[in-house]
Amino acid sequence: MSQFCFGPAAVTLAGVMARVAGWRPDEFWAATPADAAAVLRAWSEDAPGQGVDRAAMTAMMEANPDG
Repeated sequence: MSQFCFGPAAVTLAGVMARVAGWRPDEFWAATPADAAAVLRAWSEDAPGQGVDRAAMTAMMEANPDG
């Protein structure tokens, strides 16, 4: 079974949300994944009104590995 590391990815996402949404750390940690997705979806020019599909998620995970 593989070991997953949440820390580095969370730090990266916290930085993105700080720039995009102006979230402070306490707002980031209180938010749900759905909250972050809604903000990123509204900010995205590529797919307005659509969620992130598996291919896009895989590409993001490969570009920002956890460890």
